[in-house]
Amino acid sequence: MQGLLARLPHRPPWVLVDEIVEVEPGSSIVCRKTVRGDEDWVPAHFPGQPIMPGVLVVEALAQAAALLYLADHPEATGMPVYLVGMDKWRFRRMVRPGDVIELRARSIPGRRGFWTFEAEATVDGHRVASGSFLATRSFEA
Repeated sequence: MQGLLARLPHRPPWVLVDEIVEVEPGSSIVCRKTVRGDEDWVPAHFPGQPIMPGVLVVEALAQAAALLYLADHPEATGMPVYLVGMDKWRFRRMVRPGDVIELRARSIPGRRGFWTFEAEATVDGHRVASGSFLATRSFEA
């Protein structure tokens, strides 16, 4: 499964998935990210009481969804999966350094060339964020 992570086109410091726990191609994926105290955003996002920006939680979930897509479409390796829409996002808890975020995404049948994913992030079993994505990929080699 870690070989799948190598297919993600992102590179540090923007890889926001540390490990793939399980994947059912075409259906669902579970990933994890350990939030470290040395990440770029920590000194600036509420100094002294750092909170992971919600947009980075959403990006981590989008990367998990991209990994789900790549598990089902190996021919797309090296071709970016682009986020083209987001819907019904809610943030319920703060994420802090030291937290381990569980990232879950589920594929919803979509239109040709576009894929919909429902996603949810949890920390210690508590929902942190949830919503859905619409994505497509580059068809250029």
